[in-house]
Amino acid sequence: MNGAQRIRAVLEGRSPDRVPVMLHNFLMAAREAGFTQRRFREDPGAIAESFIRAVETYGYDGVLVDVDTVVLAEALGVPVDHPEDLPARPAGAMLGSLAEARGLAPADVGGHPRIQVWLEAVRRLAAHFRGEVYVRGNCDQAAFSLASMVRGPADWMMDLVDPANREDAHALLRHCAEASAAFLRLMAATGADMVSNGDSPAGPDLVSPAMYAAFAQPYERRLVEEAHRLGLPYALHICGDTTRILEPMLATGADALELDYKTDVRAAREAMRGRAVFIGNIDPSGVLALGRPALIEAKTRELLDVFTRVPGFILNAGCAIPAETPPENLKAMIAAARGWEPRV
Repeated sequence: MNGAQRIRAVLEGRSPDRVPVMLHNFLMAAREAGFTQRRFREDPGAIAESFIRAVETYGYDGVLVDVDTVVLAEALGVPVDHPEDLPARPAGAMLGSLAEARGLAPADVGGHPRIQVWLEAVRRLAAHFRGEVYVRGNCDQAAFSLASMVRGPADWMMDLVDPANREDAHALLRHCAEASAAFLRLMAATGADMVSNGDSPAGPDLVSPAMYAAFAQPYERRLVEEAHRLGLPYALHICGDTTRILEPMLATGADALELDYKTDVRAAREAMRGRAVFIGNIDPSGVLALGRPALIEAKTRELLDVFTRVPGFILNAGCAIPAETPPENLKAMIAAARGWEPRV
C-alpha cells in the first residue's frame, strides 16, 4: 500500500498494512523548508514545497494542508495581524455588538486572496503526489470558532450566557457556517482527498457540553453534510479535553475526529469504534517538542497499544506540531509506528 491507500483503507473500515501517519506539521514544515510564516501564508509555492520536502524527509502517509486559523475570519472582515514568523492572528473584533449580526451580507470567500493561496497550494500538492500521498485540505474554522473571532472571544462567551441573545447568536453562527461551507465547496474542486475544519474553542475546556450542543454541534453537522454532498470524507478537530462531548461530536456524522492529547483515548476508542476514525493524539509540545526520542517512542507505542486490532486509527499529534520540534523527535514517532507490532 502507498500512503493514500493506507489512509483510505482506514476510512473505509479496512485494515492497512501498517499504521498510517498524517501530520499537523505546517509550522515545522515551513521552518525546515526555510520559509517564514509570512512567506508561507502568502505563497502557494512555499506551502507546497514545505509539505513536499517534509514528506520526502519523514516518509509519512498524509499531508494536512493548514496555513493558520484566521484566513476565513479575515475574509469575513475581522482585522488580522501578520507577524513575520508567527501565524497570523486576530487584531480585534469585527462586531461591536451581537445585534449587528442581523444585517451581515454573505462573504465573498472565494474572492479573498489568502483563500486563493490556500486552494492553489492544495491543487499543487494533489497534482504532485498523484494519489501516492493522501491530501487533506483543511478549511480553517467551523462556525463557533469563527463567530468567536468575528465578535471577539470574551464578548462572544458573554453573549452566549444571556438567553435574550439566542436569536442573534444563531444569526451570526449561520453567517459563519455559510462561509465555512463556501470554503469546503472551493476546496472540493482542488483534488483534495478529504476536507476538515477546526472548531477550536467549542470544547469543554471553554464551554459546557450543553452550550456545545446548542451553539456548535448543529453547525458542525451542517458542514459534515456539505462535505458528504460534495463526495468527500470529513474530519473535525476541537481543542482540549473532548471526552465529555464525544457522543455529540460523533453525531455530527464526521468520518474522523482529530482529538487533542488531553482526551481520554480509551473512552474515545470505545465511543468511536466502528463509527469514526481516531486521528491523534501525541502531546505536540510536552512530548514531541520537548521530550527526548526514547520518551516519544514509548508514548507512541503506548497509544498504539490502546488501538490494537482497531483499524480506525491514524497517528498524528494532538494539535499543531511546534516549529521548534527537533527532527529526530518526529522521526522517533514515525519509526515507532513503522516498527509497532500488536500485542498478542
